[in-house]
Amino acid sequence: MNQDYIKPDNWSIIEEGFDAESVKSSESLFSIGNGAMGQRANFEENYSGETFQGSYIAGIYYPDKTKVGWWKNGYPEYFAKVLNAPNWIGIDIEINGENLDLANCKTVNNFRRELNMKEGWYSRSFEATLQNGTEISVNVLRFLSLDLDEVGLINYEITPLNKETKIIYKPYIDAGVHNEDANWEEKFWEPLDVKNNGNQAFVTARTFKTHFIATTFMHNVILLNDKNQNVTPEKVESNKEKIQFEYTVNVPKGEKASLQKIGGYAVSLNHENTQVGAENSIKTALAKGYNQLFHDQITAWAKIWEMSDITIDGDVKAQQGIRFNIFQLNQTYLGKDSRLNIGPKGFTGEKYGGSTYWDTEAYCIPFYMATKDQQVARNLLTYRYNQLDKAIENAAKLGFNNGAALYPMVTMNGEECHNEWEITFEEIHRNGAIAFAIFNYYRFTGDYSYIPEKGLEVLIGIARFWHQRANFSTHKNQYMILGVTGPNEYENNVNNNFYTNYIAKWCIDYAHAQIQKVSLEYPSDHKRIIEKIKLSDAELKDWKKVADNMYFPYSEEHQIYLQQDGFLDKELVRVADLDKSQRPINQKWSWDRILRSPYIKQADVLQCFYFFEDHFSKEELKRNFEFYESFTVHESSLSPCVHSIQAAVLDKMDMAYTFYLRTSRLDLDDYNKEVEEGCHITSMAGTWMSIVEGFGGMRVKNDALHFSPKIPEEWNGYSFKINFRNQLLKVSIQKNETTFSLEGNKEISVFVNGKEVLVEPNSLVTV
Repeated sequence: MNQDYIKPDNWSIIEEGFDAESVKSSESLFSIGNGAMGQRANFEENYSGETFQGSYIAGIYYPDKTKVGWWKNGYPEYFAKVLNAPNWIGIDIEINGENLDLANCKTVNNFRRELNMKEGWYSRSFEATLQNGTEISVNVLRFLSLDLDEVGLINYEITPLNKETKIIYKPYIDAGVHNEDANWEEKFWEPLDVKNNGNQAFVTARTFKTHFIATTFMHNVILLNDKNQNVTPEKVESNKEKIQFEYTVNVPKGEKASLQKIGGYAVSLNHENTQVGAENSIKTALAKGYNQLFHDQITAWAKIWEMSDITIDGDVKAQQGIRFNIFQLNQTYLGKDSRLNIGPKGFTGEKYGGSTYWDTEAYCIPFYMATKDQQVARNLLTYRYNQLDKAIENAAKLGFNNGAALYPMVTMNGEECHNEWEITFEEIHRNGAIAFAIFNYYRFTGDYSYIPEKGLEVLIGIARFWHQRANFSTHKNQYMILGVTGPNEYENNVNNNFYTNYIAKWCIDYAHAQIQKVSLEYPSDHKRIIEKIKLSDAELKDWKKVADNMYFPYSEEHQIYLQQDGFLDKELVRVADLDKSQRPINQKWSWDRILRSPYIKQADVLQCFYFFEDHFSKEELKRNFEFYESFTVHESSLSPCVHSIQAAVLDKMDMAYTFYLRTSRLDLDDYNKEVEEGCHITSMAGTWMSIVEGFGGMRVKNDALHFSPKIPEEWNGYSFKINFRNQLLKVSIQKNETTFSLEGNKEISVFVNGKEVLVEPNSLVTV
């Protein structure tokens, strides 16, 4: 398969020419979603070639029993998986007695797919000659409504090219689906009921164990030359999990037969009675009609782009990359529902189980804070607050007490469900990212109310965990954190990972400071919380002792913080001197060899420098960056963005640009040769950060926006928007000037390279 088969385009993802080798990759890249559901870009008609079928519903999951060789105390019982949901897009098609299947056609010409990111729809067109000699032209358009988020629409048009043709459309819905990543080949859905009425059909199914109920629905309309034929199905076939209709249309050569299919899900998360919910969704969609729904879709996406678009002038591949990233983030999560979160693959595949990781707090929250109303980011914080009891339970399973909270590495409902011990038990730095997100939210939005209402309890639970997890070394007369895995997962069970120790100390200090602030400014909240969680002055003193005496490994020789105690004992061969045939090491080497190597999967010490940039000097950043980047293999999708930001700070612009392209086109150019498994959604937020925080140099200091704009050699200019405290600031950066404009009602001060600039509403300011 040609790695860069996607055509460069400012607003669309385009594939031209049919290649069976790229079908699964395209199913990922052309995926669509609306925050409530999503699906891979599978063909609607039957396809007998290699394909990975996938439709997903946000918040619906199954506890797939953990598969491990040797059980250990505290091990998660299950790995939660977002389920492959019942299929509503399916349309079998018969053309003059032969099934349409692109794998079996004599010829397929002018095959084209387009994902239009500006307007939020996916289309596919081709001309085919079937084995029986019939020639047809096909145009399919599909979208998932942002306004009616239980509803999707398909318009499937066929035009016979060489003779009158008998077309039989056979639309169906099917709950007999399975997950490609099932541990035990189990079925996840139990069919409950199949119903049909005129052109409508419903399949209701319930998940085993978790007992979510989903009614999958369809409604079909047949048109000839865009005129509704007002027909009902001639034939209805059903079993306990699938129902299929049949419509026959005789189509003269050159005329057009269409099937318009409304489909989607009503789920028990949102409806007492899912059947009634499904009927109502169809009713609402029909009242609007296909054309109005399509028009509404374009309007809804225009509104999203108004706040979140980034323009790049003079570099189409970079422009396409960032828009693809912003588009997929919005398809995955729109922030309407605090029960939902952002899975690393979104609705594009099943890897990582579709669960929530620390990626949300470390990478995604900055994007959602700046491109949406602040309530969206608050909902992401609320998600963790609502799972605090479970985090306390998770910590208790590992032997912690007194309300210490350990947030899970991977979760659906707050329970830990990751099934690799060196991550489940050891990658505890994730706790720090959750506390950091609370700090980051307040720093950016100025909304302190979250902390007394909810956040302080989370901070206290996390501080209690770090206090108990550290142990005192009489040898060093300091506190240590032993047996951990840092962000670099190519080192397991190490002692004193610098990033983990640093964020642990910071969490305790930050929690302590917020307790003081809340006691002074929100005394009734303070009283309520302290009584609820029984926090004493003696306990706070004990915390402080740990934070003030935390040990940080340091090398005097290199003048750098050590990633962990034994890092310099490794054979320090830089990546540049590693034989290229050995890359990627995660596919070429044994795990034992990786763990003994100096190679780093993603920013680790540098993750600390990213979060706490203002705690260190630029010289310290330079020394640590130059040392650690030379050992980094960037085999995590989360790696290039942090390095791009820091390279920009250090004026290493060629490097910053290379890392930016790597993060923005990670999936489009399939750097890791795995895009067919799904797209890397959470790292896409890192791509946004590489432009805004990297090249734009945006920071929030003392309640004000600061910028230190830089521009890659390859670009003529770029612009981005920041929704800062309910005012929308547009920043446009050219080679020799930066322009600001403001949509809001009051002036704001911004700082450019340290100098204050006043920006007034609806006027341009050039620096």
